Amino acid sequence: MKKQTLENENKTNNKIEKRIIKIVLIAILIFILLYFIYNICKLIQNPTDVFIVKEGTISLEENVYGYIIRDEVVLEGEKTQNEIIQIKNEGEKVAINEPVFRYSSSKEESLRNKINELNKKIDEALENEEKLPYTSDIEILDNEIKIKIDETYEESDVQKIKEYKKDIDSAINKKSKIAGSESKSGSYINDLINERAEYENEINASSEYINSSRSGVVSYRVDGLESTLVTGDLSYLSKSLLEGLDVKTGQIIATSPNQGKIINNFMCYIAVVMNSRYSEEAEVGDRVTLRLSSAEEVEAEIYYIAEETDGSRVIVFEINKHVEDLINYRKISLDVIWWSKTGLKIPNSAIIYEDDLAYVMRNRAGYLDKILVKILRSNESYSLVENYEIDELKELGYTSEEIKNITRIKLYDEILENE
Repeated sequence: MKKQTLENENKTNNKIEKRIIKIVLIAILIFILLYFIYNICKLIQNPTDVFIVKEGTISLEENVYGYIIRDEVVLEGEKTQNEIIQIKNEGEKVAINEPVFRYSSSKEESLRNKINELNKKIDEALENEEKLPYTSDIEILDNEIKIKIDETYEESDVQKIKEYKKDIDSAINKKSKIAGSESKSGSYINDLINERAEYENEINASSEYINSSRSGVVSYRVDGLESTLVTGDLSYLSKSLLEGLDVKTGQIIATSPNQGKIINNFMCYIAVVMNSRYSEEAEVGDRVTLRLSSAEEVEAEIYYIAEETDGSRVIVFEINKHVEDLINYRKISLDVIWWSKTGLKIPNSAIIYEDDLAYVMRNRAGYLDKILVKILRSNESYSLVENYEIDELKELGYTSEEIKNITRIKLYDEILENE
């Protein structure tokens, strides 16, 4: 009887123990679930992402509008009512006193028509002649013509193609003279050639030739601001002057029908209006990087600064590369890159500040470590960081023992980013 009672008590105790274990397990599961829900809510309120620490570059830059100021001289003659005939192409380099362009004469069109008619008569006269003796001079000229024609087909540069065409015309002209002297109707052909030369001379004599007054690059894009935006003494520059110019950003300057100019292709200035903190701290002689609208980056030096009454500043940058790329424009959009630096790059949202010190939370296999970091540079989105040196940590109050155990940030660490 006693044995039966003992067995019943054991069964009852076992049931109670199982219930207790079950209750404990349920409580643990509820706790885990609540903790999980809590973290989800916390994550929704403060989203967290993982950022891999890598080597990167950050910069501080500002987008502004720049006005191009060139060292340029406008060329024009007296016959500005006549059409320009370009001798030098847009962007072509010239030396001092080289012919750049000429103004056509009033009779040029009729003279050109007469020359074309004479060319036809010369071709017809040569075609009607019996086969000419193939002299060594004609052979040389034929070879020269063939070579120049082949080179013309392979060439893409417009200026060189024009030069080849001149060489071909010259060789054909020489061949015509030789053919004229050797043919039965040589006197007639020579008379046509001489008449054509007279018309050509008349065109040249009645044209006004404009020569370069200096060496530089030729341009026919004249906008009338060449005498307003000048180099030298830049004290005339002001915010109101620049913003009052009737110029659209990125607009290509139209080709002038009666003027050309020579541009110094070794340097130019870009004037901007700025009012940022970095522009306030800028000084003449400082070097920065400019990113042009073509995406090219060029080194620039601050050449001139003028203070404005509204707190802004007119800053003039001098550049000596990609000058020719700016010939087509007077006003452009550009980025002023005040500084650019490379190091361990992290998002600003990953930085925690405590007592004026910066920390990041590193995640390694689910374990979080708070790491002290030294911020080197920051822009709006990112910072470059590094670890403090031992002497710096001592200055911050860390003991030698604490320094031994301090965690340091490394490449490819996973840090938490809070949005």
